[in-house]
Amino acid sequence: MEERKTNLQQIDYTLLFLLFVLMCFSLLAIYSGSGQYFSSDPTLFLRRQVIFFVAGTLIMTLVMVMDYDLFKNFSIPLYAIGMIALMLVSFTPLGVFRNGSTRWLNLGFAQPQPSEFVKIFVILALAHLLYKITTERREKDFKSDMIVVAKVLAVGLPPFFLILQQPDLGTALVIASIIATMLLMSGIAWRILGFLGLSAVTGIISLVWLHNNHFEIFTKIIAQHQLERIYGWLDPEGYASGYGYQLTQAIRGIGSGQLYGSGYLQGVQTQSDTIPEIHTDFIFTVIGEEFGFIGATVLLVTYFLIFYRMIIIALTCNNLYGTYLVAGVIGLLVFQVFQNIAMTIGLMPITGLALPFISYGGSSLITNMLAVGIVLNVGMRTRHYMFQTEEIAS
Repeated sequence: MEERKTNLQQIDYTLLFLLFVLMCFSLLAIYSGSGQYFSSDPTLFLRRQVIFFVAGTLIMTLVMVMDYDLFKNFSIPLYAIGMIALMLVSFTPLGVFRNGSTRWLNLGFAQPQPSEFVKIFVILALAHLLYKITTERREKDFKSDMIVVAKVLAVGLPPFFLILQQPDLGTALVIASIIATMLLMSGIAWRILGFLGLSAVTGIISLVWLHNNHFEIFTKIIAQHQLERIYGWLDPEGYASGYGYQLTQAIRGIGSGQLYGSGYLQGVQTQSDTIPEIHTDFIFTVIGEEFGFIGATVLLVTYFLIFYRMIIIALTCNNLYGTYLVAGVIGLLVFQVFQNIAMTIGLMPITGLALPFISYGGSSLITNMLAVGIVLNVGMRTRHYMFQTEEIAS
């Protein structure tokens, strides 16, 4: 017997409320952190962010209206469009160079960042691929698992390397996180996952060895500004006047917030224009300084609850394709939250990743809203049956 509910009744309103909480955090932090840039118009970035939220909400709604099973029809064309856009950025004059990297595509009327949307395209492509493999595979052995790995890497690595050479290490690592999450969900043997993890660690060790013994080769792999960020991360106080300046100031700001914060619009570091890009990459500093440990904890709990709701949707979905889609979105968002906050407090190198739903910016926000739309779409079309004993795979 089926519990008869309409799609509107199936929407996860708790997830929507949590998203609204993040929106409030975002608008408060952006207003506080961006007023220093335009003293004559301190609400400029705030108004723009409101427009981005409205646009993102509309796109999220449109994504929810379409049955997610139809996304299979668009996964390959969208992936191809994403790859073409990345190649146009890297290999044609349409690529826009800014802040040490070429990430944007000059369309005349706008300059979107294709790598942001490619994140979603990769999720769609990998989810479709794994769904086909899972439903068609008859035997599960080492050989078939290696074929799965090869196919997933064949789809995921091309955008990874195209984004890495822009260079945009942060977004490339997000693609890597999506690939890792999808491999984890694919059901391949743990020994293969362990080997892949060991390979990644070996790659990092190899980079350290090249840095110490063949620096000329190392600089061909890691861009100069990325290397400077690593130096500033490893010894922020030693490079406080240069590479480590941004991190040092951010840590001081967060530390000064203590338990209750210094008060809204009262943060010394936030309001003194000492932290570059505080309204984008380092917006967690605003929250930590002005809202303190309590405010930062509320933010982290909100993220945790969002990921918890997404995991529930993935586990209760009776369509494997929907489960893979939600898993990809979780891999996308979890890594971005971890990396952004970790780099702000000195646990990870600075990569320039935005804090999802909080940092100022159109492309990133709209992409993340689109991703949440996919999750809500899967949740509202999941049908629950009494006495159900097995998952329906299609």
